[in-house]
Amino acid sequence: MLPIKQRLYEVIFEADTRIGKFFDLALLIVILLSILFVMLESVPSIENKYHDFLKIAEWIITIIFSLEYIIRIWIVRHPRKYIFSFYGVIDLLSVLPSYLALFFAGTQGLMVIRALRLLRIFRILKLNRYLKESAIIIRALRESRYKISVFLFGVLTLVIIIGTVMYLVEGAEHGFTSIPRGIYWAVVTLTTVGYGDISPVTSLGQFLASMVMIIGYAIIAVPTGIVTAELTKHNTKETSTQVCPECLSEGHNHDAKYCSECGAKLN
Repeated sequence: MLPIKQRLYEVIFEADTRIGKFFDLALLIVILLSILFVMLESVPSIENKYHDFLKIAEWIITIIFSLEYIIRIWIVRHPRKYIFSFYGVIDLLSVLPSYLALFFAGTQGLMVIRALRLLRIFRILKLNRYLKESAIIIRALRESRYKISVFLFGVLTLVIIIGTVMYLVEGAEHGFTSIPRGIYWAVVTLTTVGYGDISPVTSLGQFLASMVMIIGYAIIAVPTGIVTAELTKHNTKETSTQVCPECLSEGHNHDAKYCSECGAKLN
């Protein structure tokens, strides 16, 4: 890697230096401003009054993100990996609508552009890159995925049973016209949402509904406890801002000299 590329890589992909931290902070501010402008643009009164300002600001931000995207592709060792990575796709989606707007014209085209503009909200996902704790959260979710999968399978089995029982107890005359309809009620009740579009009328049905509501409150604590346990486990391991130049993985230990994913040497 050329010295200038090496230097830019440490500034853009890492935050161990003062310049790297300043770059992250500046980019954070630009992302937040971009999200704010997208939200303001959706308000008709503000969009009509400040249309030109919002348009100019959007293009300035688009150019900044475009340059950032091009530089990232230029400095990484494997551009294809970055382009098709999660953040690479997000970076592309965050600038794509502004350029596509140049090639659409007319009434029908404006409708397409209006929908594509919503893709700019993907810039909010770029915030995740600059949160140090995000690596801990992602790792905790990844390592608890099997426990959560078992939990979700248990909940799915429970709502099928509850929905079937309520269909048998209440029947079509009380709105439970089918087992899927009963399952829908079970999901809404178990998650404590309670739309109220369908509810049990019989005494037995209301008693079962009360039990389901109580179970719902107890179930909420299960995935929270699973993820919290994993977070506590990994919270004791502090990670650095180093990003592997080969596989672009992050979340390495401070004293790590090699990537834990591919074995490549870290900067």
